[in-house]
Amino acid sequence: MRVPDQTQPTTMNEGLPSDAVGRRVACEGERGTVRFVGTVPPTAGLWLGVEWDNPERGKHDGIHEGVHYFTCRHPKGGSFVRPKKASFGVDYLTAIRRRYETEVQQVLGEEIQISTRTVEMVGFEAISEKQKVENLTDVSLRLREVSSPGPANEIRNTTPHVLMLDLCGNLLCCWDDVMAITEQMEKLKELQLSHNRLRVPSNPTVRPRAFSCLRVLSLTNCALTWLQLLECAPMWPLLEELYVSENDITELQRPNNVLQSLTVLDLSTNPLVDGTVLSIAELPRLENLNMSKTGLSTLRFDDALPGCKTAMFPALKILAVNSNNISEWWVINELEKLQSLVRLSCRQNPLLSRERNPNTAVQLLIARVGRLETLNRWTILPEDRRGAELDYCKMFGLEWLASGGHRDPQQNRPSAEFTAQHPRYQSLIQKYGAPEDSELKKQEPFALKNQLLSITFVCPDETDRKSVVKKLPDSMIVQKVKGLLYRLLKIPGAELKLSYTSSKMEGKEIEIDNDLKPLQFYSIEDGDKVLVRWL
Repeated sequence: MRVPDQTQPTTMNEGLPSDAVGRRVACEGERGTVRFVGTVPPTAGLWLGVEWDNPERGKHDGIHEGVHYFTCRHPKGGSFVRPKKASFGVDYLTAIRRRYETEVQQVLGEEIQISTRTVEMVGFEAISEKQKVENLTDVSLRLREVSSPGPANEIRNTTPHVLMLDLCGNLLCCWDDVMAITEQMEKLKELQLSHNRLRVPSNPTVRPRAFSCLRVLSLTNCALTWLQLLECAPMWPLLEELYVSENDITELQRPNNVLQSLTVLDLSTNPLVDGTVLSIAELPRLENLNMSKTGLSTLRFDDALPGCKTAMFPALKILAVNSNNISEWWVINELEKLQSLVRLSCRQNPLLSRERNPNTAVQLLIARVGRLETLNRWTILPEDRRGAELDYCKMFGLEWLASGGHRDPQQNRPSAEFTAQHPRYQSLIQKYGAPEDSELKKQEPFALKNQLLSITFVCPDETDRKSVVKKLPDSMIVQKVKGLLYRLLKIPGAELKLSYTSSKMEGKEIEIDNDLKPLQFYSIEDGDKVLVRWL
């Protein structure tokens, strides 16, 4: 396979930058990186070989008719375009003027036609004053084809007060250009750089003032690996929030002497290798970790026995593991070892979809992780926790007894296997007491008949009405039960009030006060009586 000579005479460059190879370009709404400049026989004239950020824009991998012109990461990520169709972008100062001066002046100079009357734009002068470039604290140049800083030191004079800078989806090609911009913004705290492709700097600490105040950095979809991030990390000594979703991060390495001030880390939508997350377990201040859509299936903290707390992730309060491959309850048991965890998001995992009732899965999660205050963005109330933990004790009571558990504390010696599977069980029976024989639930195989409850509906204030017996699934929510009762009892437009009594609790009437909860939430059992009243 022949490799062409990319060295072209200066006269052929048609006004192209001398450093065109490696530069970023925009073409018909797509962005890419120039990998080749030269001729492509048998056609005449100059071509740019571009590797596109969006591989669906391309046609090949840089090989055309047997000649290897350039290389792409994706087999169809590249194509050739004529230079006149490609934009190499503008400098920061030009983009600022276009965005904050030209556009506002255009608005102020317009007249709006309303019906048959012409109305001048009055009142926009105050907005214009706020929009004056030198007063800006938040600058958004998203998708503005910014490719360079512009004349030296002009940014310092033009936008001296910037606190937040958005440069997402631009044409910057290296961190050196980014630093040339940000070192002139001494107060910069937040930087958005998502959807760019930036070469790692040869010396990350060459410009120590570039990110001296930076606290928040977004690098979503920048084709970065974790090693590349660690190479860049010395540039961000005070960084607290790092967002790096949708990158090429597979294996994590320990961040020695960098990223130690991180409180928020978003690793979502990266194909992480199982177990690699433990490489960042010693980050001392990390409070919020997002590992959704990473393929996670296991997580072990082997430094702590069941029922004990791990020294890993000491500050972690918020964890998201949505849309992963978690399929075993022991993984949830491991989360109980985290000493600070209070908020968990665990939606769309095989473990939860495998449960016959979604509400049962939620209750099991609550019961297994004792300090949770929020689950899947739902606040766990004290009564929710109490109900979940009591049901958990009943659900696994027979298994506990069979393993050596006993209601007499002196004889209570459940097996190590049971304790490993249910590390909180012992503490729960100390909290609530061991379940009685009548409360123990045998784990039935999934079948609709095992879910149906025979319930007697009685109207105590209407003695002439006959009671009605219905078989209903325990997963049926109260709102649907009320809808059924409206039809059965033919009650026009009244507000129903429900409560129930059980033979196990003689003389006690329990209010059913939440329309969105299932019957099983209230521990309604087969043969119970529901009292129906209305206003």
